[in-house]
Amino acid sequence: MNAEILAIGSELLTPERVDTNSLYLTQKLNEIGVEVVGKAVVGDDRARLTAAVEQARTRVPLLILSGGLGPTEDDVTRDAVGVACRRELVFQQEILDAIERRFRAFNRPMAEINRRQAYVLEGAEALPNDRGTAPGQWLADEAGVVILLPGPPSELKPMFERECLPRLRQVVPPRYIVTIILRVAGMAESDLDQRISPIYTRYQNPVTTILAAPGDIQVHLRAYGASEPEARVVAEEVSRQIEADLGDRVYTRCGESLEEVVGKMLEARGATLALAESCTGGMLAERITSVPGSSKYFLGGWVTYTNRAKQQWLGVSEQTLAGHGAVSAEAAREMAQAARRAAGSTIGVAVTGVAGPTLDTGAGAGGPKPTGLVYIAVADKEGCEVKERQFLGERERIRLQATQMALDLIRRRLFT
Repeated sequence: MNAEILAIGSELLTPERVDTNSLYLTQKLNEIGVEVVGKAVVGDDRARLTAAVEQARTRVPLLILSGGLGPTEDDVTRDAVGVACRRELVFQQEILDAIERRFRAFNRPMAEINRRQAYVLEGAEALPNDRGTAPGQWLADEAGVVILLPGPPSELKPMFERECLPRLRQVVPPRYIVTIILRVAGMAESDLDQRISPIYTRYQNPVTTILAAPGDIQVHLRAYGASEPEARVVAEEVSRQIEADLGDRVYTRCGESLEEVVGKMLEARGATLALAESCTGGMLAERITSVPGSSKYFLGGWVTYTNRAKQQWLGVSEQTLAGHGAVSAEAAREMAQAARRAAGSTIGVAVTGVAGPTLDTGAGAGGPKPTGLVYIAVADKEGCEVKERQFLGERERIRLQATQMALDLIRRRLFT
Protein backbone atom coordinates (compact mmCIF):
# COMPACT_ATOMS: atom_id res chain seq x y z
CA MET A 1 0.00 0.00 0.00
CA ASN A 2 1.21 3.49 -0.88
CA ALA A 3 0.35 6.61 1.10
CA GLU A 4 0.59 10.38 0.93
CA ILE A 5 0.78 12.89 3.78
CA LEU A 6 -0.62 16.41 3.83
CA ALA A 7 0.60 18.77 6.57
CA ILE A 8 -1.91 21.56 7.07
CA GLY A 9 -1.09 25.06 8.32
CA SER A 10 0.03 28.34 6.83
CA GLU A 11 2.67 28.60 9.58
CA LEU A 12 4.43 25.59 8.02
CA LEU A 13 5.00 27.66 4.89
CA THR A 14 7.15 30.15 6.81
CA PRO A 15 10.80 29.84 7.89
CA GLU A 16 9.79 29.72 11.57
CA ARG A 17 8.01 26.34 11.62
CA VAL A 18 8.99 22.93 10.26
CA ASP A 19 6.74 19.95 9.62
CA THR A 20 8.11 17.13 11.77
CA ASN A 21 4.91 15.09 11.93
CA SER A 22 5.43 13.68 8.44
CA LEU A 23 8.82 12.28 9.46
CA TYR A 24 7.27 10.45 12.39
CA LEU A 25 4.34 9.20 10.30
CA THR A 26 6.66 7.98 7.55
CA GLN A 27 8.68 5.97 10.03
CA LYS A 28 5.62 4.34 11.55
CA LEU A 29 4.08 3.61 8.16
CA ASN A 30 7.31 2.07 6.88
CA GLU A 31 7.38 -0.22 9.91
CA ILE A 32 4.12 -1.84 8.77
CA GLY A 33 5.10 -1.96 5.11
CA VAL A 34 3.41 1.20 3.83
CA GLU A 35 5.46 3.26 1.38
CA VAL A 36 5.05 7.05 1.57
CA VAL A 37 5.21 8.24 -2.04
CA GLY A 38 4.30 11.88 -1.56
CA LYS A 39 4.24 14.68 1.01
CA ALA A 40 2.96 18.24 0.78
CA VAL A 41 2.35 21.27 2.97
CA VAL A 42 -0.89 23.15 2.35
CA GLY A 43 -1.84 26.47 3.91
CA ASP A 44 -5.11 27.23 5.67
CA ASP A 45 -7.11 27.65 2.49
CA ARG A 46 -10.28 25.58 1.92
CA ALA A 47 -10.14 25.58 -1.87
CA ARG A 48 -6.46 24.60 -2.08
CA LEU A 49 -6.81 21.91 0.56
CA THR A 50 -9.93 20.51 -1.09
CA ALA A 51 -8.09 20.24 -4.40
CA ALA A 52 -5.08 18.66 -2.74
CA VAL A 53 -7.24 15.99 -1.08
CA GLU A 54 -9.13 15.25 -4.30
CA GLN A 55 -5.92 14.84 -6.29
CA ALA A 56 -4.16 12.71 -3.66
CA ARG A 57 -7.09 10.31 -3.47
CA THR A 58 -6.77 9.57 -7.17
CA ARG A 59 -3.16 8.49 -6.62
CA VAL A 60 -3.05 6.54 -3.35
CA PRO A 61 -5.41 4.45 -1.21
CA LEU A 62 -4.18 5.99 2.05
CA LEU A 63 -4.11 9.71 2.79
CA ILE A 64 -3.14 11.18 6.14
CA LEU A 65 -3.68 14.82 7.07
CA SER A 66 -2.16 16.51 10.12
CA GLY A 67 -3.34 19.82 11.52
CA GLY A 68 -6.26 22.14 10.94
CA LEU A 69 -8.65 20.45 13.41
CA GLY A 70 -8.81 23.28 15.93
CA PRO A 71 -11.87 25.45 16.69
CA THR A 72 -10.92 28.65 14.83
CA GLU A 73 -11.93 29.89 11.40
CA ASP A 74 -8.55 29.02 9.88
CA ASP A 75 -8.92 25.36 10.91
CA VAL A 76 -10.35 24.19 7.60
CA THR A 77 -9.36 20.51 7.39
CA ARG A 78 -12.78 19.08 8.33
CA ASP A 79 -14.60 21.29 5.84
CA ALA A 80 -12.15 20.69 2.99
CA VAL A 81 -12.10 16.92 3.39
CA GLY A 82 -15.88 16.90 3.59
CA VAL A 83 -16.15 18.70 0.24
CA ALA A 84 -13.44 16.55 -1.37
CA CYS A 85 -15.03 13.29 -0.19
CA ARG A 86 -18.63 14.43 -0.75
CA ARG A 87 -19.46 13.99 2.93
CA GLU A 88 -21.59 16.11 5.23
CA LEU A 89 -20.30 17.11 8.66
CA VAL A 90 -22.43 15.59 11.42
CA PHE A 91 -22.61 17.00 14.94
CA GLN A 92 -21.87 14.49 17.73
CA GLN A 93 -23.02 15.49 21.20
CA GLU A 94 -20.79 12.95 22.95
CA ILE A 95 -17.70 14.62 21.49
CA LEU A 96 -18.85 18.03 22.70
CA ASP A 97 -19.53 16.56 26.15
CA ALA A 98 -15.97 15.21 26.27
CA ILE A 99 -14.56 18.60 25.25
CA GLU A 100 -16.62 20.34 27.96
CA ARG A 101 -15.39 17.85 30.58
CA ARG A 102 -11.81 18.59 29.59
CA PHE A 103 -12.33 22.33 30.05
CA ARG A 104 -13.99 21.78 33.44
CA ALA A 105 -11.04 19.65 34.57
CA PHE A 106 -8.82 22.71 34.05
CA ASN A 107 -11.38 25.06 35.65
CA ARG A 108 -11.86 26.91 32.39
CA PRO A 109 -15.05 27.81 30.53
CA MET A 110 -15.41 26.35 27.03
CA ALA A 111 -15.69 28.90 24.25
CA GLU A 112 -18.63 28.49 21.92
CA ILE A 113 -16.34 28.06 18.91
CA ASN A 114 -15.13 24.74 20.33
CA ARG A 115 -18.44 23.26 19.14
CA ARG A 116 -16.86 23.11 15.68
CA GLN A 117 -14.62 20.31 16.90
CA ALA A 118 -17.63 18.09 17.58
CA TYR A 119 -18.47 17.76 13.86
CA VAL A 120 -17.44 14.50 12.20
CA LEU A 121 -17.50 13.51 8.55
CA GLU A 122 -20.52 11.45 7.65
CA GLY A 123 -19.56 7.77 7.94
CA ALA A 124 -16.27 8.48 9.70
CA GLU A 125 -15.11 7.21 13.08
CA ALA A 126 -14.05 9.80 15.64
CA LEU A 127 -10.64 9.13 17.17
CA PRO A 128 -10.50 10.17 20.83
CA ASN A 129 -7.84 12.66 21.88
CA ASP A 130 -6.74 12.37 25.51
CA ARG A 131 -4.12 15.13 25.07
CA GLY A 132 -6.26 17.90 23.59
CA THR A 133 -9.69 18.98 22.39
CA ALA A 134 -9.42 18.04 18.71
CA PRO A 135 -10.58 14.48 17.95
CA GLY A 136 -9.11 12.75 14.94
CA GLN A 137 -11.17 11.03 12.26
CA TRP A 138 -10.93 7.80 10.29
CA LEU A 139 -12.87 7.67 7.02
CA ALA A 140 -12.92 4.50 4.93
CA ASP A 141 -14.75 4.34 1.59
CA GLU A 142 -14.43 2.76 -1.83
CA ALA A 143 -11.44 5.00 -2.69
CA GLY A 144 -9.45 4.03 0.38
CA VAL A 145 -8.77 5.52 3.80
CA VAL A 146 -8.44 9.15 4.90
CA ILE A 147 -7.09 9.88 8.37
CA LEU A 148 -7.41 13.30 10.01
CA LEU A 149 -4.98 13.93 12.87
CA PRO A 150 -4.37 16.96 15.13
CA GLY A 151 -1.26 19.05 14.43
CA PRO A 152 0.52 19.17 17.82
CA PRO A 153 2.97 16.23 17.93
CA SER A 154 2.07 15.56 21.57
CA GLU A 155 -1.48 14.83 20.41
CA LEU A 156 -0.78 13.28 17.01
CA LYS A 157 1.72 10.63 18.10
CA PRO A 158 -0.29 8.89 20.84
CA MET A 159 -3.45 9.06 18.74
CA PHE A 160 -1.76 7.52 15.73
CA GLU A 161 -0.20 4.70 17.73
CA ARG A 162 -3.28 3.94 19.81
CA GLU A 163 -6.07 4.48 17.28
CA CYS A 164 -4.62 4.28 13.77
CA LEU A 165 -1.91 1.63 13.71
CA PRO A 166 -4.23 -1.17 14.90
CA ARG A 167 -6.76 -0.24 12.22
CA LEU A 168 -4.08 0.02 9.52
CA ARG A 169 -2.68 -3.40 10.36
CA GLN A 170 -6.10 -4.84 9.54
CA VAL A 171 -6.23 -3.28 6.06
CA VAL A 172 -2.58 -3.12 4.97
CA PRO A 173 -1.38 -6.11 2.94
CA PRO A 174 1.43 -7.98 4.74
CA ARG A 175 4.69 -6.42 3.66
CA TYR A 176 7.83 -5.43 5.48
CA ILE A 177 10.41 -2.75 4.75
CA VAL A 178 14.01 -3.06 5.92
CA THR A 179 16.41 -0.14 5.46
CA ILE A 180 20.18 -0.37 5.65
CA ILE A 181 22.06 2.92 5.69
CA LEU A 182 25.70 2.83 4.64
CA ARG A 183 27.59 6.01 5.46
CA VAL A 184 30.72 6.76 3.46
CA ALA A 185 33.55 9.21 4.13
CA GLY A 186 36.25 10.54 1.86
CA MET A 187 34.46 10.26 -1.50
CA ALA A 188 32.58 12.64 -3.78
CA GLU A 189 29.00 11.75 -4.63
CA SER A 190 29.72 11.34 -8.35
CA ASP A 191 32.75 9.12 -7.68
CA LEU A 192 30.73 6.97 -5.31
CA ASP A 193 27.83 6.53 -7.71
CA GLN A 194 30.12 5.69 -10.61
CA ARG A 195 31.70 3.02 -8.44
CA ILE A 196 28.61 1.33 -7.01
CA SER A 197 25.96 1.89 -9.70
CA PRO A 198 26.98 -1.31 -11.55
CA ILE A 199 25.97 -3.13 -8.36
CA TYR A 200 22.70 -1.54 -7.31
CA THR A 201 21.25 -0.94 -10.79
CA ARG A 202 20.93 -4.71 -11.23
CA TYR A 203 18.21 -4.73 -8.60
CA GLN A 204 14.70 -3.27 -8.45
CA ASN A 205 14.43 -4.52 -4.86
CA PRO A 206 16.03 -3.01 -2.82
CA VAL A 207 15.57 0.57 -3.95
CA THR A 208 18.82 2.54 -3.64
CA THR A 209 19.01 6.24 -2.81
CA ILE A 210 22.22 8.28 -2.45
CA LEU A 211 22.15 11.33 -0.18
CA ALA A 212 25.11 13.70 -0.06
CA ALA A 213 26.28 16.14 2.61
CA PRO A 214 29.64 17.89 3.03
CA GLY A 215 32.22 15.16 3.49
CA ASP A 216 29.58 12.52 4.12
CA ILE A 217 27.47 10.36 1.80
CA GLN A 218 24.63 8.05 2.75
CA VAL A 219 23.58 5.05 0.68
CA HIS A 220 20.03 4.04 1.63
CA LEU A 221 18.96 0.51 0.66
CA ARG A 222 15.20 -0.05 1.16
CA ALA A 223 14.16 -3.67 0.68
CA TYR A 224 10.67 -5.16 0.64
CA GLY A 225 9.49 -8.63 1.56
CA ALA A 226 6.55 -10.65 2.83
CA SER A 227 8.39 -10.95 6.17
CA GLU A 228 11.06 -9.01 8.00
CA PRO A 229 13.70 -11.75 7.52
CA GLU A 230 12.91 -11.96 3.80
CA ALA A 231 13.28 -8.20 3.35
CA ARG A 232 16.52 -8.20 5.36
CA VAL A 233 18.05 -10.92 3.17
CA VAL A 234 17.32 -8.80 0.09
CA ALA A 235 18.88 -5.69 1.64
CA GLU A 236 21.92 -7.58 2.91
CA GLU A 237 22.66 -9.08 -0.51
CA VAL A 238 23.24 -5.67 -2.05
CA SER A 239 24.77 -3.96 0.98
CA ARG A 240 27.46 -6.62 1.34
CA GLN A 241 28.50 -6.18 -2.29
CA ILE A 242 28.72 -2.40 -1.88
CA GLU A 243 30.68 -2.70 1.35
CA ALA A 244 33.12 -5.14 -0.22
CA ASP A 245 33.71 -2.73 -3.10
CA LEU A 246 34.14 0.41 -0.97
CA GLY A 247 36.18 -1.17 1.83
CA ASP A 248 37.06 1.04 4.78
CA ARG A 249 35.40 4.08 3.21
CA VAL A 250 32.17 2.72 4.74
CA TYR A 251 32.26 3.73 8.38
CA THR A 252 28.86 2.37 9.45
CA ARG A 253 25.95 0.31 8.16
CA CYS A 254 23.60 1.42 10.95
CA GLY A 255 23.21 5.08 10.01
CA GLU A 256 25.30 6.37 12.93
CA SER A 257 27.15 9.66 12.71
CA LEU A 258 30.91 9.65 12.30
CA GLU A 259 31.37 11.15 15.78
CA GLU A 260 29.37 8.25 17.25
CA VAL A 261 31.49 5.69 15.41
CA VAL A 262 34.74 7.35 16.47
CA GLY A 263 33.52 7.58 20.05
CA LYS A 264 32.76 3.86 20.18
CA MET A 265 36.18 3.05 18.76
CA LEU A 266 37.96 5.27 21.26
CA GLU A 267 36.03 3.79 24.17
CA ALA A 268 36.55 0.20 23.01
CA ARG A 269 40.32 0.76 22.85
CA GLY A 270 40.53 2.69 26.10
CA ALA A 271 41.97 5.61 24.12
CA THR A 272 41.60 9.32 24.88
CA LEU A 273 41.51 12.39 22.67
CA ALA A 274 42.55 16.04 22.89
CA LEU A 275 42.05 18.77 20.27
CA ALA A 276 43.65 21.98 19.07
CA GLU A 277 41.33 23.89 16.74
CA SER A 278 41.80 27.06 14.77
CA CYS A 279 39.54 27.55 11.74
CA THR A 280 36.86 25.20 13.08
CA GLY A 281 36.51 27.30 16.24
CA GLY A 282 35.41 24.45 18.52
CA MET A 283 33.08 22.77 16.00
CA LEU A 284 35.02 19.51 16.18
CA ALA A 285 34.82 19.48 19.98
CA GLU A 286 31.10 20.23 19.78
CA ARG A 287 30.49 17.26 17.49
CA ILE A 288 32.49 14.92 19.70
CA THR A 289 30.79 16.05 22.92
CA SER A 290 27.33 15.83 21.37
CA VAL A 291 27.62 12.06 21.87
CA PRO A 292 26.42 10.93 25.31
CA GLY A 293 29.24 9.44 27.36
CA SER A 294 31.99 11.25 25.44
CA SER A 295 33.66 12.23 28.75
CA LYS A 296 35.01 8.68 28.83
CA TYR A 297 37.41 9.45 25.99
CA PHE A 298 37.43 13.19 25.29
CA LEU A 299 39.75 15.06 27.65
CA GLY A 300 39.42 18.59 26.25
CA GLY A 301 40.87 21.00 23.78
CA TRP A 302 42.10 24.45 22.84
CA VAL A 303 40.59 26.92 20.39
CA THR A 304 43.66 28.88 19.33
CA TYR A 305 42.36 31.35 16.79
CA THR A 306 45.30 33.74 16.74
CA ASN A 307 49.03 33.23 16.34
CA ARG A 308 49.55 34.57 19.84
CA ALA A 309 47.22 31.94 21.29
CA LYS A 310 48.99 29.21 19.34
CA GLN A 311 52.29 30.34 20.78
CA GLN A 312 51.24 31.00 24.38
CA TRP A 313 48.86 28.11 24.94
CA LEU A 314 50.33 25.39 22.73
CA GLY A 315 53.93 26.46 22.33
CA VAL A 316 53.89 26.63 18.53
CA SER A 317 57.26 28.12 17.68
CA GLU A 318 57.66 31.65 16.42
CA GLN A 319 59.94 30.34 13.67
CA THR A 320 57.17 28.03 12.39
CA LEU A 321 54.58 30.79 12.32
CA ALA A 322 56.94 33.26 10.68
CA GLY A 323 58.38 30.84 8.17
CA HIS A 324 55.33 28.77 7.23
CA GLY A 325 52.33 30.57 8.68
CA ALA A 326 49.55 29.36 10.97
CA VAL A 327 47.93 27.61 8.01
CA SER A 328 50.61 25.05 7.32
CA ALA A 329 51.50 21.42 7.84
CA GLU A 330 54.23 22.48 10.24
CA ALA A 331 51.87 24.47 12.46
CA ALA A 332 49.25 21.70 12.43
CA ARG A 333 51.85 19.15 13.50
CA GLU A 334 53.08 21.25 16.43
CA MET A 335 49.50 21.97 17.53
CA ALA A 336 48.48 18.28 17.54
CA GLN A 337 51.59 17.17 19.37
CA ALA A 338 51.21 19.94 21.93
CA ALA A 339 47.54 19.12 22.58
CA ARG A 340 48.40 15.44 23.11
CA ARG A 341 51.31 16.26 25.38
CA ALA A 342 49.49 18.88 27.49
CA ALA A 343 46.34 16.76 27.96
CA GLY A 344 48.15 13.47 28.38
CA SER A 345 45.88 11.90 25.78
CA THR A 346 46.38 8.91 23.51
CA ILE A 347 45.65 10.99 20.42
CA GLY A 348 46.05 14.68 19.68
CA VAL A 349 44.29 16.28 16.71
CA ALA A 350 44.76 19.73 15.22
CA VAL A 351 42.83 21.64 12.55
CA THR A 352 44.11 24.87 11.03
CA GLY A 353 43.03 26.52 7.81
CA VAL A 354 41.29 29.36 6.01
CA ALA A 355 37.51 29.16 6.37
CA GLY A 356 37.05 32.40 4.48
CA PRO A 357 35.56 34.30 2.90
CA THR A 358 38.83 36.26 2.79
CA LEU A 359 42.37 35.05 2.19
CA ASP A 360 44.73 34.36 5.08
CA THR A 361 46.91 37.46 5.21
CA GLY A 362 49.10 36.23 8.06
CA ALA A 363 50.35 33.29 6.12
CA GLY A 364 54.09 33.71 6.64
CA ALA A 365 56.44 32.61 3.91
CA GLY A 366 54.83 31.88 0.58
CA GLY A 367 52.21 34.64 0.66
CA PRO A 368 48.45 34.51 1.31
CA LYS A 369 46.72 31.12 1.53
CA PRO A 370 43.49 30.50 -0.39
CA THR A 371 40.07 30.10 1.17
CA GLY A 372 39.32 26.44 1.85
CA LEU A 373 42.92 25.36 2.45
CA VAL A 374 42.98 23.21 5.59
CA TYR A 375 45.63 21.16 7.37
CA ILE A 376 44.66 18.39 9.79
CA ALA A 377 47.17 16.60 11.99
CA VAL A 378 46.70 13.43 14.05
CA ALA A 379 49.42 12.63 16.59
CA ASP A 380 49.90 9.53 18.73
CA LYS A 381 52.82 7.55 20.13
CA GLU A 382 53.68 6.28 16.64
CA GLY A 383 54.15 9.76 15.23
CA CYS A 384 52.16 12.50 13.55
CA GLU A 385 50.28 12.37 10.25
CA VAL A 386 49.32 15.62 8.48
CA LYS A 387 46.85 15.91 5.62
CA GLU A 388 46.29 18.91 3.36
CA ARG A 389 42.93 19.53 1.70
CA GLN A 390 41.47 22.28 -0.47
CA PHE A 391 37.78 22.40 0.32
CA LEU A 392 35.21 24.26 -1.77
CA GLY A 393 32.18 26.21 -0.67
CA GLU A 394 31.19 28.88 1.81
CA ARG A 395 32.55 29.30 5.33
CA GLU A 396 30.31 26.89 7.25
CA ARG A 397 30.62 24.21 4.58
CA ILE A 398 34.42 24.41 4.75
CA ARG A 399 34.38 24.17 8.53
CA LEU A 400 32.02 21.20 8.47
CA GLN A 401 34.09 19.37 5.86
CA ALA A 402 37.20 19.96 7.96
CA THR A 403 35.61 18.40 11.04
CA GLN A 404 34.34 15.46 9.00
CA MET A 405 37.79 14.80 7.61
CA ALA A 406 39.36 15.12 11.07
CA LEU A 407 36.96 12.54 12.48
CA ASP A 408 37.65 10.21 9.57
CA LEU A 409 41.41 10.52 10.11
CA ILE A 410 40.93 9.60 13.77
CA ARG A 411 38.86 6.60 12.71
CA ARG A 412 41.48 5.41 10.26
CA ARG A 413 44.24 5.97 12.81
CA LEU A 414 42.40 3.74 15.28
CA PHE A 415 42.28 0.94 12.68
CA THR A 416 46.07 0.68 12.60
